[in-house]
Amino acid sequence: MVASLTQALGAFVAGLRPEAIPEAARAVARMGFTDALGCMLAGASEPVVGLLHGVLGDGGGVEASLLLGEGRASAPVAACVNATAAHALDYDDVAQRGHPSTVLVPAILAEAEALGADGLSMVAAYVAGYEVWAELVRHDAGYHHEKGWHPTGLFGTVAAAAACAKLHGLDAGGCATAIALGASQAGGLVANFGSMAKPFHAGRAAQSGLLSARLARAGMTASPDAIEHPRGFLRAVSPEGKLDDLSPSPGFGREWRIVSGGLSIKKYPICFFAHRIADAALDLVQEARPDPAAIARIEASVSRPHAGVLRNAQPQTGLEAKFSAQFAVAAALTAGWVGLRELTDEFVQRPEVQSLMSRATVLPSDDIDPNLPGYARADHVTLIMADGTRLESPRIHRPRGHAEKPLGEGELQAKFEDCLASVSLAHRAAPLFARLQRLDELRSSHDLAATATNMSSAV
Repeated sequence: MVASLTQALGAFVAGLRPEAIPEAARAVARMGFTDALGCMLAGASEPVVGLLHGVLGDGGGVEASLLLGEGRASAPVAACVNATAAHALDYDDVAQRGHPSTVLVPAILAEAEALGADGLSMVAAYVAGYEVWAELVRHDAGYHHEKGWHPTGLFGTVAAAAACAKLHGLDAGGCATAIALGASQAGGLVANFGSMAKPFHAGRAAQSGLLSARLARAGMTASPDAIEHPRGFLRAVSPEGKLDDLSPSPGFGREWRIVSGGLSIKKYPICFFAHRIADAALDLVQEARPDPAAIARIEASVSRPHAGVLRNAQPQTGLEAKFSAQFAVAAALTAGWVGLRELTDEFVQRPEVQSLMSRATVLPSDDIDPNLPGYARADHVTLIMADGTRLESPRIHRPRGHAEKPLGEGELQAKFEDCLASVSLAHRAAPLFARLQRLDELRSSHDLAATATNMSSAV
């Protein structure tokens, strides 16, 4: 008899032994914690974070730290606020069609503080959550964004439930129940991209996953086949309803997808779908140094699905600009970079930036990469100059920072330091980064907050 997928997920999470996790998998988990916490601290001052904290308060508890600062709240509230901050800048890592660390790390950190868990337990919880996320993704080749689903809110909720169930030490049945409860709370709409609601998807996923584990531990019941049921999670969210065999994958529990899939670390705080054209435009700047005033037209080629997500042709705010192909190119051409300083309302509204965006056209491509659902085989940018000269960028198959084209030595630390410097915490970057590189050796999760003592936060 074929095992239920829901039950197989629960058995894997419960049976995962921290000491059996290979160093390559631990290294990815440490990278995820590092990137997520850097982005979380950089995003702490975003308006959505203060707004959310103002509404939620402390949740009636002081179990966990808010933004690694002195403020504290209940673990569910801390998970929600911290995950929202981690995703607020759209600078956080990417894998498995979404943003794993922005959900998993805040959920794990909050519950680990509440439980007094050690660093190795946190790493194991991250690995458990990532592997569950990857297994869910494997069963549907469809492109969830086209149906309107934000995969981070969908898969992240279930993965966070698995991660927190691992921290609680639930047995196989308890872990399966937590996963099923998480599946009933999953959500997030692409229509809300470019607004405060998008980072809230991550916050809600982290909070709901944590609550799912707590409810399962308290005895709440859920369907034992909630993931694979004909009216269950995978079929409910499937873009085309074309699901493969919904039994566990042959390699599940034996192959480390966290190693083979890895994490893509963002170099720019914009939608990952715009990173390849940002690379292309920056390559043109480096090679040809075109005068923006002499550019008559700009053509940016991306896949048709991604063109739909990068829908803001003439953004007026930093939030809107994160989902604009036109802005990614215009920022690269005018500033020579697409960074935190460019993702402000003031920069977006500059006349020269607005003028360049008005001259930019997105050319949707239907030449889809069979190995990357939703992506074209390559993206590129063409500049048509006033004198008729055409400047063609290289064809970009993988953006810089992609798991297949990883950051160079020291670049993760440089990004981490830049994130903290952006909120006047540069003096805290080095010790916190060093501690994160030894995460699995920490005797207590409280050591991370202790390292960051006296960090001021926006909440």
